[in-house]
Amino acid sequence: MTAIDLNSDLGESYGAWAMGDDEAMLSIVSSANVACGFHAGDPVGILKTVKAAAERGVSIGAHVSYPDRVGFGRRDMDVTSAELTADVIYQIGALKGVAAAAGVTVGYVKPHGALYNRIAHDPKQGQAVIDGIRAIDPKLVIMGLAGSPILELARASGLKVVAEAFADRAYTPSGALVSRREPGAVLHDAGLIARRMLQLAHEGTIEAIDGSTIKIDAQSICVHGDSPGAVAIAREIRQAFEKDGIAVRSFLNR
Repeated sequence: MTAIDLNSDLGESYGAWAMGDDEAMLSIVSSANVACGFHAGDPVGILKTVKAAAERGVSIGAHVSYPDRVGFGRRDMDVTSAELTADVIYQIGALKGVAAAAGVTVGYVKPHGALYNRIAHDPKQGQAVIDGIRAIDPKLVIMGLAGSPILELARASGLKVVAEAFADRAYTPSGALVSRREPGAVLHDAGLIARRMLQLAHEGTIEAIDGSTIKIDAQSICVHGDSPGAVAIAREIRQAFEKDGIAVRSFLNR
């Protein structure tokens, strides 16, 4: 692999409550998953993040979510297809408006938190998200968990897809993310994480939480912006890639 995308969840601060360091992350990543207000983010902060991303040439994606600010979008919700499709249209539309004001465009959609995990294997909610994306802009790319059925479902519906791996999360032997409720689910050692991502880039494999080796075919790597030490982790990964001759570049620019 000569190039890979590095993405992070940004624009998640709300009012007086700061979340992450968007300015620092935007100097490292190549794609920004920007909150759309349903799980986090307020209009002023979202616009600030989009403008900062535009200044740095970072690609912008809509980080759509269940309507769950209190739970930060990490609580599963049993919503109807009509509701979910409308929610996706609404959120993408909002970010498209902000992006237009900043002179840039939204290029992809990455569902957030519980919605991301649910649609990875739930075809009903997955199709509702896909229908929302297609209704507002069928040229948008959908980002999903590498190896999950949502990617094939999206392809079959006519959307382009990008498969994603997570730098700071542990994996089960089946290739799913270890639940955040389990010990060891979130990784913090920047050096270890960088070595894992180099292995992923070179071999397409990663070590699961039980020590087994699993195959992951991913074109983008996520570092969660709200994780402790997120900036240090992202910087370590980028430096490791560049030292090894792997360029960090948005999947939209290939």
